[in-house]
Order: sequence, then structure tokens, then C-alpha cells
Amino acid sequence: INVAVTDVQSAGNYALKLTFDDGHDSGIFTWDYLYQLATRQDAIWQEYLDQLSAAGQSRDPDESIVRIML
Repeated sequence: INVAVTDVQSAGNYALKLTFDDGHDSGIFTWDYLYQLATRQDAIWQEYLDQLSAAGQSRDPDESIVRIML
């Protein structure tokens, strides 16, 4: 459920390239984007959770969402 940053590399003067312990390493994160994540963390996280729920998904690998159609 939790993913950690394992490496940080500079991407010029405008961004960072992050590597995560789940193997994901293809993103370049601009300073502006990182600032938005830091200052709007709660709102962004809730939007993410709402989108997962609307798609019938969950972050919990032990949880399954079942929709019953009547």
C-alpha cells in the first residue's frame, strides 16, 4: 500500500526524477508540481481516492469492491 522514494536525481534546474521502490521510475516531477503536491496534499489525495472508488477500485490489495445489480 505504501510506496517509498529510493532515488532522487536532478533533471536540469526545473525538475527531479524520482525512483520508487515499486520499480516506477519514468516520471519527471517539476518543482511547481512538487509544490502543488506539498501544499494541496489532502485535497489531491481525496480526489485520487474518489476516482478510485468511482472506478470500483481500492488501494487495499485485500479489498474487493463488488457492485450488486438488481
